[in-house]
Amino acid sequence: MVKTDLLNGLPDEDGDRVLALGKRILLASGAELFHLGDEAECIYVIAQGRLRLTLPMQVRGQDQNVLVEERVPGQTVGWSALIPPYRFTLTAMAPLETEVIALPREALRKHFAAYPEAGYAVSLNLASVIGERLQLFQAMWVREVQRMMELRNA
Repeated sequence: MVKTDLLNGLPDEDGDRVLALGKRILLASGAELFHLGDEAECIYVIAQGRLRLTLPMQVRGQDQNVLVEERVPGQTVGWSALIPPYRFTLTAMAPLETEVIALPREALRKHFAAYPEAGYAVSLNLASVIGERLQLFQAMWVREVQRMMELRNA
């Protein structure tokens, strides 16, 4: 079984059944996996390589993709596929050749209906992945507020 944060706590046999629902996708260096606002049909587990998660912003009048975080093998991206309104909240790009396992939302729903213990474990793990993202954004926001306050008081 591929070791992944999405399947923590599941016996290998159960994790293998979940991963068998997916298909492997090879991304060339520079390829985009998904784009902010796109409909999210799949959640992805990184098998090899890396993904950069970015947020498009205007910086000094220019459009830029600001790096939010990089994800590595074993980590999950695209959790928006399991959380309404099923739209990606960032853009994911492979800075080098990367392989992911794409797990379709509908296949996961059916599987978790048949194996509720697996669904429960994945839900807890997904909550943890989302919690990490919220902490990251909170830290970024606090740094920006501190910077603005320092500029205001200078």
